Amino acid sequence: MTMPVRLRPLNRWLEPLFALAVAAGVVRAGVYFYYNDHLPQPFFYEPFDTWMDWFNTAYWAYETGAYDAWGSVYPPLSFVFLRIFSLSHCYQNASGYAARECDWFGLVTLHSIFLLNIVLLWLTFRKVDRQTAPWRTIALGLSLPALFGLERGNLIVVTFTCCILGFGPLLKSARLRWLAVGMGINFKIYVVAGLFPQLLRRRWRWFEGAVIATVVVYLVTYAAFGAGSPRQIYDNITYVTGLYQAATFLELWYTVTYQPLVSLLTGQTWMVSQIIGSRNVDLLAFWLPLTWRLVQLSIAIAAFGAWLRPEVVPMHRLTFLGLAMVMITAEPGGYTECILIFFVFLERWKGFARCWSIFASYVLCLPFDIILDRVPPMIQESYLAGHATFFNYYVTLGPFIRPALVLSLALALSLLTIRDVWVDIRQQGWRSRWRYRRDVPLLPGVARPVRPANPAELL
Repeated sequence: MTMPVRLRPLNRWLEPLFALAVAAGVVRAGVYFYYNDHLPQPFFYEPFDTWMDWFNTAYWAYETGAYDAWGSVYPPLSFVFLRIFSLSHCYQNASGYAARECDWFGLVTLHSIFLLNIVLLWLTFRKVDRQTAPWRTIALGLSLPALFGLERGNLIVVTFTCCILGFGPLLKSARLRWLAVGMGINFKIYVVAGLFPQLLRRRWRWFEGAVIATVVVYLVTYAAFGAGSPRQIYDNITYVTGLYQAATFLELWYTVTYQPLVSLLTGQTWMVSQIIGSRNVDLLAFWLPLTWRLVQLSIAIAAFGAWLRPEVVPMHRLTFLGLAMVMITAEPGGYTECILIFFVFLERWKGFARCWSIFASYVLCLPFDIILDRVPPMIQESYLAGHATFFNYYVTLGPFIRPALVLSLALALSLLTIRDVWVDIRQQGWRSRWRYRRDVPLLPGVARPVRPANPAELL
């Protein structure tokens, strides 16, 4: 797709401006905290719950019943990892809240990994494009998804590290990349969606190696933790997803999809209809699911096109489409947007679809929101401030815009992929030029083609 001449210099000033806006948003959040004793919206609505995703999980790493009593959906690696990077005496006869006051090692680990991610982003983006690397590093490293994950203490911070190393260009060793991907899947199961697109490029060896690494990591950590069988994890996931029903507007606080909004519309129609009218409720409940179904269809068609013409689609885009398919199907939480944005930022500023995707990703990075209406304040205990404070709740634009931007990312890059495949087929015919001997299968009993001369092609 040829970019109009007038669009070519846009990124020279647009990306620096967005990076500065993200940095300004971080400064604004600090100033807001100074005057209000809690972080502004859209940071988490429970100011006393700061970092508790980390410490609650660490608490169950030392207690029995993580999968029975707590109903965890995390594979055992999460608990083994937190056992290693925490102080065990802080969790003896103590709750997660009490452990937060004691376990300084866990806090240092969490923030060190967050800073490591920024360094890894800089090294990755510099390999792709030195001109845009500083701006994309600042924007994504200090983005709302990254900061939200840090404020929650969620293991997405560690998962993001694994995704950068496993799917990015930094590691030369294929085995280390397989290990990183295997660990990422064992931290967050939905990362497996980024692995299957390898099959579209006929990268059999890469796929098999990553699957083996995933299984090995799981078996080792399962043996070390002593719980977390596949059946337990599956039952907990189906139980949690089956019970989900949005009850208040707080469920829309920071989401990736419109599913919480649709759940709220269908579950509390009598309340919402008083605000926007019953006809609008019916229209939204019909059109919103149809919208994400159409985007899913476009991703599926793009995947089929990539199978026909793997040589015209970059691997990072295929990985993005695989992860996007899962994230717009389920609701994994707003902090997972950092993974999607990472793959979008590997694209170059070329053509409308890429330019729009990069632009929308920058908007998703902005760590502030636009207020539409105000809700009466409540008295909440602020952990960071150390005392009770008035917490102002607002109805903001973000929960209605961010899911649309995520859908637009997936739609734009899937349509770009379909177009590239169609153009290549029209020019070259239906016969692909892709060399099927690029990869050597690991599994026995499979015909092994001649190994390519360049070992880097095996990565």
